[in-house]
Amino acid sequence: MDLNFFKKSKSTFIFLLVFSAAAIPVYYQLLKVDKKLKVFHPADVNPRLVDVSIKHITKDHTIADFKLTNQNGEVITNKNYENKIYVADFFFTRCTNICIAMAYNMSELQEFYKNDDDIMFLSHSVTPTIDSVAVLKEYSINKGVNDKKWNVTTGAKKHIYELARKSYFAVVDEGDGGEDDFIHTEQFILVDKERRIRGYYDGTEQEDMEKLKKDMVLLKEEYTRK
Repeated sequence: MDLNFFKKSKSTFIFLLVFSAAAIPVYYQLLKVDKKLKVFHPADVNPRLVDVSIKHITKDHTIADFKLTNQNGEVITNKNYENKIYVADFFFTRCTNICIAMAYNMSELQEFYKNDDDIMFLSHSVTPTIDSVAVLKEYSINKGVNDKKWNVTTGAKKHIYELARKSYFAVVDEGDGGEDDFIHTEQFILVDKERRIRGYYDGTEQEDMEKLKKDMVLLKEEYTRK
């Protein structure tokens, strides 16, 4: 075999080897697309879930300011959730169907994230006149609620129902938050540090809870990159 051909081939091989070692990681980095969770605005959600007054909004939707009372009689506002990722739901203590699974799954999430100070939980009673602070306290003890991570709240019914319909888009039915109004939903809503909705999950389904955990990883990575 011609010696010059051998030398050229060897040089070419070394060049390709070095080029590949440098190019392949760059190639895969270019291929990698940063996954980000969707930000939900009124126009992105099932129209049946959105109050007619805000259906047209396509951007900048955030959870409205709120003022509630938790299981310890403490006033809880959006300030308590400032710079936090949280999962919200709507329940009532006398519920004997979907709320049982929801409470169990929320409790499991609380345990899973017990050492993560970025993550909290917020439950709103949809029967606030029945679910007094004393009732919520007993309920919280029975469900193993960690007061530092999970607020189980009561408050003005109109305020809670407006949050459900105009902030979280958690219920299909219409209503005015009056005496005869009642909402019942299995939704868990994931909210980011900017008070934006980033996901909806069936709070009675284990499969959805696993999806929520995966989405939480993506959301936390999003803040790590900032």
